[in-house]
Parts: sequence; structure tokens; C-alpha cells
Amino acid sequence: MVKYRHFVLLLGLFICSISFAQDNLVDSMQKVLLHQSNDTNKINTLIELAKSTVNTLPEQSYVYSSKALQLADSIQYIRGKALAYKWIGIYFYKTNNIETLDNWLKSLELFKSLKDKNGIANLSNNIGSLYYNRTDDAKALEYYLQSLKLSEEIDDKNRIATALGNIGNTYLRKSATQSNAIKYLLRALPMFIKLNRQDEIVITYTNLGEGYLDLKKVDSALYYYKLGLKASNNVEELSTVFIWNNIGKAYAKKGDFNSAIIYQNKSIALAQKLKSQFNEGKSLLGLADTYYTKGDINQALDNYKKAEPLLIANRANEELRDTYHGLYKSFEKKGDYSKANKYLNLFTDYKDSIYNTETDRKLSGLQFDFDLSKKETQIKILNKDNALKDLDLKAQRNTRNAFAVGFLLILVIAFVLYYNYLQKVKTNIILDKQKAQIETLMLNILPEEVSNELKETGKATPRYYESVSVLFTDFKEFTKHADKLTPNELIEELNASFMAFDDIAENNQIEKIKTIGDSYMCAAGIPTTYEGHALNMVRAGLEMQAYILSNNQKREKQGLVAWELRIGIHVGPVVSGVVGKKKYAYDIWGNAVNVASRMESNGEPGRVNISAATYELVKEVYACSYRGKIYAKNVGEIDMYFVDGKISDII
Repeated sequence: MVKYRHFVLLLGLFICSISFAQDNLVDSMQKVLLHQSNDTNKINTLIELAKSTVNTLPEQSYVYSSKALQLADSIQYIRGKALAYKWIGIYFYKTNNIETLDNWLKSLELFKSLKDKNGIANLSNNIGSLYYNRTDDAKALEYYLQSLKLSEEIDDKNRIATALGNIGNTYLRKSATQSNAIKYLLRALPMFIKLNRQDEIVITYTNLGEGYLDLKKVDSALYYYKLGLKASNNVEELSTVFIWNNIGKAYAKKGDFNSAIIYQNKSIALAQKLKSQFNEGKSLLGLADTYYTKGDINQALDNYKKAEPLLIANRANEELRDTYHGLYKSFEKKGDYSKANKYLNLFTDYKDSIYNTETDRKLSGLQFDFDLSKKETQIKILNKDNALKDLDLKAQRNTRNAFAVGFLLILVIAFVLYYNYLQKVKTNIILDKQKAQIETLMLNILPEEVSNELKETGKATPRYYESVSVLFTDFKEFTKHADKLTPNELIEELNASFMAFDDIAENNQIEKIKTIGDSYMCAAGIPTTYEGHALNMVRAGLEMQAYILSNNQKREKQGLVAWELRIGIHVGPVVSGVVGKKKYAYDIWGNAVNVASRMESNGEPGRVNISAATYELVKEVYACSYRGKIYAKNVGEIDMYFVDGKISDII
């Protein structure tokens, strides 16, 4: 599914609305400021001026809030300092996230010192929103949940609704947490309705539709999308383009292609009217996918080609990846393998580009944390310098005769403090690097859920799963290949295949378990259980065979021998856990593992061989051919099937 969540970012972040009479309001407050003699009142008026000008005169807003901070600091008016830091942070919000976070964290600490739950809840929400925009979902949730807890304690209905909506939006980003997203969005919705927050009502209906569509609950998705349209009074804006396109996707999933095409054409027309090439390209992609699913390959190709230049112009890499995938599949369907191979290469290039973008984003996050840490270090050094100045002044007041000795003492103290500080900085840098390396290594070895449990409790509890999909692969005549290749060539070839399998597994919510020689083992439905894991696993198996086929075509052109792959899949109960004392290994056990291995060994190269248990779960989506029975120890006779492909692709 193509994601459009940038249309429905965050609910009620922090910026106040500005009326058309703002200039008169600012003039009035400035006049009031001139006649005030009480410093506290001056500070409060300066804060109001900063608040009133932040959208239209941001530079002036910064001047007001800076003056408020300076005055509040001189009289130690803590609430004034907290509010000044907040509005200084808002000034930097669009240009310098480091300065924003630095000022908001100072504001948060001051509100905490005042035990002001309203201020803490407000700043927690703001900081959560900053981390949300940087795609640091873990920290965003931490602050949003803190805002929700305090808002509930003080019964602030507006902020409770905002926090619930923000938590739901954050969970909506990942397929594995769609159920959590829907839970929080359904809690937020009646509150938005009661508060008559119309924009948030439309956004929440739309997000619920997207969440249910991800969960393949198409009727529920349609229900909420249409409520979103109704709540927006069908106003012609970009959010309507998004809703119409997704209603089309939902109808396509139901097999109602006529309705799907009507809605997606409306989406395209409105995007053209609003002169939004980006959304026009997305809607054309949605329409092309509908025609492909319907089996009208010519219309699919026509719309994919129309979408391509629009998406290129807007650097929409994810949508371009899906467009090239559609073109590849369409030309392959028509038997034009030359063009199919061209678009397969483009699809692979854009897939790699998206991976590199994600890597850059993670590196940007590390740089953000480093810059923030450096900022905090500068503040600590400044505080130490101030402390030394205070000592110097006291020494001068106490005894002028001891000036030389006192000054020397201060220099010694400064040197010792600075030396200790440098040592601590070096130690912290080393510890931070080691911690990051250890956590990265743990996540490469163990699932995130198991890794977190080990870090928190020192052990991982074995778990029983009623239904898990298990897949085994094995290369035919691997020993012969090994005899003809150097060790480096052999490892490079295996590594290339296993890395491709890793990507396929990750894209299909599948957990890699281990490799044994030339065999690859993975499982779906663990450690997080979800419905539809058998469909994901069969799709992954077909994608692995497709990769091997594509790779063999390249090898044949180079005069190299083709590698042949067998794949077997079975669904059943397993037990998972971590074994080993010095070198942790996450593994699974049970008859399901043994049967999956038998499915592989009794399969054929280039095919995906599945058990009867798997067949029963995927037969509505995938066409399969019956192969006969095999005997499995402790299980008895088991029927086997070859997966021929998607029913919708074959019909």
C-alpha cells in the first residue's frame, strides 16, 4: 500500500491560531507593556506578544521571548522562564531542531520543578511531535504517553484527545502495530466529535480507514473513508484526493473494479484541478494497480506510464519503486521480457535507493543526537565557568590580600574540573559507541522483542505458538557447485542469495531464524503473532524463486552454471527460545519445523512445495497443484501441493 500519511500529520501540535485583528492586538499589548512597572506582568505581556506574533512575525516573536527570558532570569521567575524557553523553541521549529529540542527540554524541566502538570503535558506533546517528524517513533511515543497520562490526571479533554490521536498516528506507521493504532484512534474520535474539532475528525476517520485497509478489513476501511468524506463536506482539497484514491483501492480488494475505477478517476481529476502532480501520480499508480488486478494489462500499462514522469518530477522514490514493479509485472504478463527486464532493473535500483534513504535518515538521527549532546556539553561548561566566576568574586570580597593565592587556587580547580570533564567525555563516547555496537549486534542476532527482554531481565522466556509458518530452502547439488568454485566465489554467491532472502523476509514480516550451510530457514507469525502469515510466507517463497530465476538469467549470459533452489513450507505449532550460554541463538522447535524440512527435501527446483495445512490457509489466494502424500515421523501421511501462482494472476 502506498502511504499518504504526510497529509494527516499531527493533531493540534502547539501553534496558536492568529486572528485577522492581530496587528491591533499586538499594538495594544505593546502599549500596556510601556506602562507596566511590575516585572512579572512585563514578562507575561512579553510572552503573550511572542505567542501572538510567532506565525506572522517570527523574528519579532523571538525578540519578545528572549527579552522575557532575560527579565525572568534576573528575578528568578520560573514560570516566565519556562514559557519563554517554550516560545523560543517554537521560533526555531522549522529551521533548527537542535535549538528547538534544547529549549523545550529546558522548559520541560522548569515546569517539572513547578510540578505544573498542564505545562509538562504540553511540552511532552511538543517534544513527542518533534521526534515524530524525525521518525523516531520510540521517543515520540514515550513523550506522547507522558502527555496523555498527565492530561488524564488534570482532566484536560482537549489535550487527552490530541495525545490519543498522536499515539494512534505513530502506531499507524508500522504494519505490525495497526491494531494498536486503531485502538487509540477509536478512543480519540468521540472526543474530537464532542469537542467539535472538525479537522481532527476528518483526519481520524481517514487514518482509521487506512489502518483497517492495512489489516485487510476492507468493509471497515470503506466505512471510515466515507465518514471522512462526509465530515469534510466533500471539500475539494488534497485530503479528498487521498481518500478517493484509497476508496478505489478498497473496492479493488473487494473485486468491485467498476467502483474502484470511478473513485480513482475522480481522485486523478481533482489532483489535476488542484495542480498537484505528486498526488496525480499517486492516484494514477492506484488506478494502474486496479487495472492490473482486474486483468486489463493494456490499461494498467497506460496508467503506469502516465504516473512515471509525474513521480520522477517529484522524486517520489517509494511510488516510483511500485510503478516500476507494476510495469515489470505487466510486461512480463504480456510476454515482452526485454521491457520486463528493463523495469525489473529499475525496480531493484529504486528499492536500493529507498534502503539508502532509510540509512541516511538513521545517520541523520545519530547526528541529531550527537549535536544535542554537544549542545548540552556546552551548557555544562558554561555553568562550570559561571561557578568559577562566583568563586572568584567571593574570594575578592572576602580578602583582597589573598587575591594571588585565590586566583591560583581557582586555576587549579578549573584545570582539575576541565581535566575530569574531558576524561568523562572520552569515557562516555567510548561507552556510547560500545552500547550502540552491542545493541546493533543483538538486533542482528535476535528479534527486537527477545533482545529487549534479555536486556531488561537477563533472560528470554520460551514461548509456545499455536500457528507459525516455517520455510526451508536448499540448493540442489550444492556440493558440485562448491567443488567448482573457489571459497571466495562460493561465499559471495551464497551471501548474495541470502542477503536477497533477508530483504524478502523483512518486506513480508518474516523472521529469519538461521542458515545451515546452503540452507536458509525463516518463520512468520513470531515473535509477534498476526493473521495472514501463511500468505506472507508463500509470497516470500515465490519471490525467492523469482530472484533465483532472475539471477540465473544473468549467470547464463556470463556462461555460468545455474543454481537451482528447492523451497518447502509448513504451518503448525512451534516453541521458540534463546539457546546457548556464551553465544546467543534464537531458534524454534517442533514437528512444524521437521515437516517444513520434509516439504523442502521432497520439493523440486524452481517450485514452492507446501503442506496441506498451508494449502488450507492460502487456497483462496494462490492456485496450487496436488502432488500426493509423504510420511512424516510423529505426524503420519501429509498431502503436498505445488504453488502455481496467484489465482488473480492466472485467471
